[in-house]
Amino acid sequence: MRTATLGPAQRAESLAAMAERELDVLVVGAGVVGAGTALDAVTRGLSTGLVEARDWASGTSSRSSKLIHGGLRYLEMLDFALVREALKERGLLLERLAPHLVKPVPFLYPLQHKGWERLYAGSGVALYDAMSMARGHGRGLPMHRHLSRSHALRVAPALKKDALVGALQYYDAQMDDARFVATLVRTATAYGARVANRARVTSFIREGERVVGARVQDVEAGGEYDIRAKQIVNATGVWTDDTQSMVGERGQFHVRASKGIHLVVPKDRIHSTSGLILRTEKSVLFVIPWGRHWIIGTTDTDWDLDKAHPAASSADIDYLLEHVNSVLSVPLTRDDVEGVYAGLRPLLAGESDATSKLSREHTVAHPVPGLVVVAGGKYTTYRVMAKDAVDEAVHGLDLRVADSVTEETPLLGAEGYHALWNARARIAARTGLHVVRVEHLLNRYGSLAEEVLELVAEDPSLGQPLQAADDYLRAEVVYAASHEGARHLDDVLTRRTRISIETFDRGTRSAREAAELMAPVLGWDKDQIEREVQHYEKRVEAERESQRQPDDLTADAARLGAPDIVSK
Repeated sequence: MRTATLGPAQRAESLAAMAERELDVLVVGAGVVGAGTALDAVTRGLSTGLVEARDWASGTSSRSSKLIHGGLRYLEMLDFALVREALKERGLLLERLAPHLVKPVPFLYPLQHKGWERLYAGSGVALYDAMSMARGHGRGLPMHRHLSRSHALRVAPALKKDALVGALQYYDAQMDDARFVATLVRTATAYGARVANRARVTSFIREGERVVGARVQDVEAGGEYDIRAKQIVNATGVWTDDTQSMVGERGQFHVRASKGIHLVVPKDRIHSTSGLILRTEKSVLFVIPWGRHWIIGTTDTDWDLDKAHPAASSADIDYLLEHVNSVLSVPLTRDDVEGVYAGLRPLLAGESDATSKLSREHTVAHPVPGLVVVAGGKYTTYRVMAKDAVDEAVHGLDLRVADSVTEETPLLGAEGYHALWNARARIAARTGLHVVRVEHLLNRYGSLAEEVLELVAEDPSLGQPLQAADDYLRAEVVYAASHEGARHLDDVLTRRTRISIETFDRGTRSAREAAELMAPVLGWDKDQIEREVQHYEKRVEAERESQRQPDDLTADAARLGAPDIVSK
């Protein structure tokens, strides 16, 4: 199968092609659910388009806890169906669909009460493992184990001795959420989907009561396109209600936004060989291994302010530090925090006032002819949500359409990944890169790493790391713009790489070097390079200012000080 290149020329071609001929399915929104829906539709043989107002995964799908998990805490809520479904998806992703992107991760659960807690929590984790194995997709992860206090402290010396009487260790999985979505989009494109980011739906086209298309604004180049489709899928997450309002329909359900924030700290600040999962009075707190860092999260609070740029307040940061420090022998301070990011969960509005109690299940509806809406759910079960959305859209097509095949369709980069991993020492010798660099590329691109290495072969200077973010090669910045649809500096530093949260300068010291690498690919002149760098610096300063504010209202006002950039 050919790979898909998402550069500037391909984007322009896709927009023109979508406007030229009626599609079977047009998907609005390129988070994980929208991208997954496009892949599901196109692999059933349907002509498919995908439009996104900003960048792939620029909303919720780049700001998660970056876990692929069954939802251990949902067992406690007796939501066995949701856990069973999620565990199956976790296994599929680990073993078949994306082994290059989804990796096992261990978690230590400290026990604070003798006797009953080990029995209670141990029974839950045992059931979790058993449900995973029963689906036939649990072989990729070790089984849980019980640890004494002394053993637990050898695994996680950072813990206070009086913070636990013993522990359980179990496994889940993790991924880079934004990279996963970009790979989904490219996979859909490789099978024939037409895709365009920075393409905003401004209204729906109707004939009588039926929705027959969407008017799409090219945010980059200007101009509008009328894209007609037999069925449109609204997969806009926390913007679902706003999108539905364009057809004057309140819809059959509502989506409520819950804000979750995460902190990123260097690996040496917490001495442990395992992630941690801690109980709080409201939910659970994760300390997640993340390369040379830890991710600490998350919060769970109602949010009704700016959806595009949810802001983390000083109170949010203090909440996470206070709770993680309750178990650490050497407490973390604000000075230890490299990065902070905030995201919004799209929860189905229900009876509960507490967002932590709202449903993580998803819903699909057909509120008006020609328009399907899918909402709710969780990252891990995106493929099931996408399948259900396309199944619903198929009801409105006068076609015989094949069943979903995404359970058997690996993402780009998966095929050949294990063979290349086994050959990583040879690849390192051939390219002159250190084997650790090759491993880094394989775990970000899978077998597509060969395309990145081709750039290095053509220009050896691209095999050098970025000066102020040496985890990433210069070639990765070029590849993001030439192959992955990155249109702006922010796309690269925030989503194609994670420099914006993995460096204490939040990426500002890498901004100019990255912009100059992107410029030839995207046709930027010196003025545009300057605009990109200045915009990124203003964005970082606005985020820092928001994180000094005491509450959501003032944090939101501060963050809005840096508007989104557009090409000139």
